[in-house]
Order: sequence, then structure tokens, then C-alpha cells
Amino acid sequence: MTDKKKDNEKDEQLESFRVNDKGKYMTTNQGLKVSEDELSLTAGVRGPTLMEDFHFREKLTHFDNERIPERVVHARGFAAHGEFELYEDMSRYTKAKIFTDTSIKTPVFVRFSTVNGARGSGDTARDARGFATKFYTEEGNYDLVANNIPVFFIQDGIKFPDVVHAFKPEPHNDIPQASTAHDNFWDFVANNPENAHMVMWIMSDRAIPRSFRMMEGFGVNTFRFVNAAGEAFFVKFHWKPKLGAHSLTWEEAQKLMGVDPDFHRHDLWNAIERGDYPEFELGVQIVNEKDEFTFDFDLLDATKLIPEEEVPVIIMGKMTLTKNVDNFFAETEQVAFHPGNVVPGIDFTNDPLLQARLFSYIDTQLIRLGGPNFHEIPINRPICPFYNNQREGYHRMTINVGRVNYHRNSLAGNTPAPVPSEEGGYKHYEEKVEGRTIRARSKSFTDFFSQATMFWNSMSGPEKKHIIDAFSFELGKVKSKSVRQQNVDLFANVNLELARTIARNIGGSPPTSGGSTVTKSSPALSQLNMPMSAKTRKVAVIVSDGFNGPLVKSVLEYWKSKGLVPEIISEDQGIVQGTKNVQLEATQNVYTADSVLYDAVYMVRGSSDDMAFNQKIANFLDEAFRHKKTIGATGQGVQWLNVNNFINKPGVITDENIPNFANRFVEAVAQHRHWDR
Repeated sequence: MTDKKKDNEKDEQLESFRVNDKGKYMTTNQGLKVSEDELSLTAGVRGPTLMEDFHFREKLTHFDNERIPERVVHARGFAAHGEFELYEDMSRYTKAKIFTDTSIKTPVFVRFSTVNGARGSGDTARDARGFATKFYTEEGNYDLVANNIPVFFIQDGIKFPDVVHAFKPEPHNDIPQASTAHDNFWDFVANNPENAHMVMWIMSDRAIPRSFRMMEGFGVNTFRFVNAAGEAFFVKFHWKPKLGAHSLTWEEAQKLMGVDPDFHRHDLWNAIERGDYPEFELGVQIVNEKDEFTFDFDLLDATKLIPEEEVPVIIMGKMTLTKNVDNFFAETEQVAFHPGNVVPGIDFTNDPLLQARLFSYIDTQLIRLGGPNFHEIPINRPICPFYNNQREGYHRMTINVGRVNYHRNSLAGNTPAPVPSEEGGYKHYEEKVEGRTIRARSKSFTDFFSQATMFWNSMSGPEKKHIIDAFSFELGKVKSKSVRQQNVDLFANVNLELARTIARNIGGSPPTSGGSTVTKSSPALSQLNMPMSAKTRKVAVIVSDGFNGPLVKSVLEYWKSKGLVPEIISEDQGIVQGTKNVQLEATQNVYTADSVLYDAVYMVRGSSDDMAFNQKIANFLDEAFRHKKTIGATGQGVQWLNVNNFINKPGVITDENIPNFANRFVEAVAQHRHWDR
């Protein structure tokens, strides 16, 4: 960690590992200057390649081994650097310095990811998203390994291989990729009802976020805070995006898989490059140990959440992502997270899913990164010194001097030496544990449907429709009629009308009994209750030569001052000429742009000569309207909205008063969608 007057310490550390090849002579990995890099050493111009060509062998050997095994889950990721700044001293709950000293900033590295798909899959698949944060603190690395959904499929980590096997492509034909719309997954769902709550989230809009910058993050498991007095508190972690949590429509998500499969990657990279730094506030829900059993669910059950209305989220700091990676492989691919990487003041609970994660994450890194020394890779190195008696292994970077590599010893004065807890050494919370050695689950884990129903009750009308549509799509892809019906019957326990509607849509038998008596809801779960902002929203500005230069210039300047990101689209890429010698540069044309890439559309002036261009604009507007996006028009652009009968519809802005138009447009974009259209 550093104080506010210093640069980011992690960035300074990484600087010594960065290499810029520009303007340099080529060498081998041993530093030998290379005179030829396009021709192998052969016996004559048409003879065989010679084994003595060490440059050829080094180059090909390295190429042959460039890939490491991808993660089994969370394979497709994208990351950025940033800093965490504490708002409030939390020392009444924890002794962790990152959460007690408001005068410091902590370097962080955040990796967002999909869970199901392979590295080469698309960004916008219906899926949970990973939200893993590595804090480089002066006490060591702390990893908050989170998801964008606050609950999980299973209660006990021993079932993790089963759920992953079920949602991955089916083993006999490796189909489908990055999708749960197949028999195996839904067979698992029907026969493991503990996952009902998580499935409701996956079928909701939360599983198709608009952006990594516009999704929440949750620690999922219940952890412990421990303060300096040794008092412990249960804690749930929350990342709250300053832009709010918003989503794509399902049609957009599917189309983006073809139009721009890197949509979320582009979005995050470009936002940071233009200085629109993503911001997330870190909050915690704190529960006193004495209140552990006061809820109608078990705090150690990872398929449950604590409603924010019952235990408010205390916002304690903000993370800002300010720098893209220099090298995707070296940083994003090689970063290794582990929920067991904690600092004094943060500890674990007996959550059986968390207990499994504490083993599984580090075990995974051993095969991915070639052995036990992955902590020495630059992106994983702590910024504080580290000393121990661990030696050797694949890719050891540290040159440990001296003869002693064991504890206890006299030859090195019994160093490196353990540190007492009062001087910063980590000490586990002394929880009293007793019981028989047994394979069983607490009866407090057996309510599978109450919170799934609470989630359904908390959704708005549009969100409920989207959940029904998602179930209908996914189960409609299932070939087994039995599996389809089993799921209809299962979700009748959540809401009877939900199950009946799904049954009708997929050709099943609507259940005649079931339903839930749960009336509880949590308004905090609906995305329509999240912060609404127009900042960083992309606006497609469709123009052609002859547009009203001063008018459009004033509108675009105002929008930029409000944080909107206009992008000019015309018949051809290049300069578009307006009146009063105003010029705009079209960076896209209708062949490279698509409405699903934008949050809103501003129709300025289209072409009356190019019929193909006209048709593409009409399709562009029609799709944006269908996806409930804000559409605005001035001057000749208004006639396009008249032709399509868009005028006076919600979220369609036309106003002869230009300052009023520009402001109304910003307010409309901030609403994200116009569901009443």
C-alpha cells in the first residue's frame, strides 16, 4: 500500500519486469544477437534443416509451449489495474489495515470473467460473471474472489465437479459451447433442488450484463472480520458499481456474439483508455456472532443471501480501475487468485462451499502455472517482502542465498522467524468446534425455495417477463420431455404461475398444484432500483453531408460534458461535411456499426440517394426501438422517426428547443431502457 502522495507501488514493481522491444536489436533468449530470423539453417539451399540451428529450435520450442491450460471455469477473462481507497475506518470490526487506515491507497488488480465458456467463447453468453480482486497490501496479498450473483448452485463444495460437468458442453459431442441450454444441465437442476435460487438469478437479466462496469460483485460466501480485541463478526462482501447494474436484452446478447464477441472486453478497455475510469464501491453486511441464528436461513448456506433491507450494506471504500494491462498473457492469464489469500483481520467460516474453495483454487493453479512457484510471477508477487524455507520447483525465480532451508535452526539464528500476532503475524480466529465425524447436512440447509420465491417477488414486470423468456428458451432446447417436465414441476415450488407459463411455452403439462406462500420481497434485488446514469453510454450519431453544423456541434458538446460517448456513423468512414464549415469524422459506417453496440441513437440526417444505406438506417432504428433504447432526432432526422411511427413514444425525443432536446435526451438515456414502450 502507498500513501496518496506516492505512485502505485504495484505499478512501480511491475515496471522492472516490463520490456519494450521497439527500436531494439533481435537476440535469442540468452542475449545472443540474431542475424537472420526468416530462414532456417540448412545443408544447401534445398537441403534438410540442421539440428545445430539453435535459434530455430529455441523459437519453435517456445512457440510450441506458449499456451498454458485454460481455467476449468472462468476461462474467458479480462482484467485491469486500479486502486482502492477507504472511506471509513472499520477498526470496530476488523484489524485489516486496508479497511482501517483511510490515509492510504491500495493497488488492486481485477479480473472479470464468464464462468462456463472456453477462452475463445463470446462475452455476452447467459452466464454468471466472475469479479476477482487482488489487493496488494503491505501485509500481503488479499484476494476477494467474487461473482456478479450473490448465491451459488450448491451448498457443499464436494458437488462442485458435478455442477460444472453438468453445465459444460456435453461430453459425447462437446456441444453446446458457453450455454446451459442442454439436457445435462437441466437434468442436474431438476435433481438437485438446492440450486433453485441460483437458477432464478441465471435466468434473470443479471446473467447478461450490459458491461463489466455495470454489474455488482458479491463475495458469495460468509466470511469473518476479526478486530484487534479478538471479537469476530460475520461479513458478506458487496461491490456496488457507481453506474448502477444494468443488462442487455436477450436478443442483443445473442446478436453481439456474432457482431462483437469481445463486446465486454472492448467496453472495459475503451472506457479506461478514454479516461472514463470504472468505479465500484465496496460494502459489507455485518452480523454479530450472537445474531447468527436469528435469520430464517443459515448464514453458512451459500445458496442464500442476506436481504439488504434486513442488514444494510455499509459502504466503506471505492475501487477505481485506471490502467489496462500491458500484456494479456503475462497479467490476465497468469494471475492466480485464491480465497485463502487473506490478511490479519479477515478469516473464514464453516461454510462448506468456502471450505472446498480454500483447497480447490490453489490446487488448480499448480497445474495451470506449472508448479508451486506461481506466486513469483510478476502479477502475483506481493509488494511486501516474503521470506520462508520453501525452495526449488518449476520456474523458481528467487535466488535464495545461504545454506539453511529449514525451521527450526541455529545456523541462521532460527530465521526466517514466525511473527507474534500482536506484531502482525496471522492468527486464525479461535472458534470452538465440536461434533462427530459425519457426512451429513444441517437441517437448516433444507429450505430450497423460499429465497428463490423472494427473488421472483422482487422483480419488476419486465424482469419477470425476461425470466420466463429465459426459462422458455433454455428448456425449449432440452430434448428430453421428462427433464423438461421435471423442471416445470420443480419451479412450481417457486411460483405456480411462473411454472404454468413455462409449461405452456415448451409444450409441457402445466402443474395443477404447488406454489409458494412466501410474500417476502427485497427491492434491492431489482435492477430497476439501481442508480441510473447516462455517463459513459454510447450514442450512435447517424449523419450525412449537409447536416446542421452549429446545431449538432452544440448538442454533441453538451452530451460529452454530461459523460455521453457519441460515435459518428455515416455512409463512409471519414469526414462528414456540415453547414457553417462544421466537420465531423465518421469512425464507423453502417456496415461496421450495429444498433446492439450502442445505448442510444441520435438521428441527424440520412441519405436520400443510397437506397442500401437508407434500408440499413431503417433497420438500425427499428432494432434500437425494439430494444427499448432512447432515440432522438433533430432537423431532417425527425422524418425518419415519422416514417417508422416512433414519434411521441416513450424514450423517443424530438424537440425544436435544442437545449431542451439535449437535456431530455440525457435524462432518457440515464433510464437505460423504456420498458413501457
